[in-house]
Amino acid sequence: MRDAVSVKIYADRFPRFLLQAVTDLLVVAWVYAWIRAALWLHDQVEKLGVPGQKLEGAGTSLADNLAEAGSKVGRVPLVGDELTSPFEKAAGAARSVAEAGQSQQDVVGDLALALAVITAVVPILFVVLLWLPLRARWIRRASAAARVRRAPAGRDLLALRALATQPLSKLAKVGPDVAESWRRSDEYTVDALAALELKSLGLRQR
Repeated sequence: MRDAVSVKIYADRFPRFLLQAVTDLLVVAWVYAWIRAALWLHDQVEKLGVPGQKLEGAGTSLADNLAEAGSKVGRVPLVGDELTSPFEKAAGAARSVAEAGQSQQDVVGDLALALAVITAVVPILFVVLLWLPLRARWIRRASAAARVRRAPAGRDLLALRALATQPLSKLAKVGPDVAESWRRSDEYTVDALAALELKSLGLRQR
């Protein structure tokens, strides 16, 4: 439970917090916008299947009517079987028309789905693959730093981390011989280094 509470989603300091919050909102808006665009495109392409629906309906209706007519004609004595054959062939042709209409709908449906997926996935992945690794890396580092800063020796660990990772230009501002001062456990130097490491992550000392 304590580890879950220690997970840092946003920075403590306002400039970094504002940048993270705005970036997250922009990513959410980007994802939502492309999903909506994909759904709109899907609906527009699906409209191309309307002629296929009409063709299927007309073919099915005509086939049923011809089959019914052939069934009635087949009841005529002696010549019923001969009269039924043309109706059966015509009904078969009408069913072929209905199947062609259904095939057109299937093609349009597959095309609509493919275009919608491409429209949504490509731009969303482009942004998420750039944003998510950076966001996850910050959360991991900030959460670890937030846990360390509460530990008894946390200040020393943060100071050591700062010596190892912070730019030399920032370390030089702490003192002229910052490494030697840290080795002597100079209170001011250790505090300054710990604060520098936390500030680089947008965190405050606590």
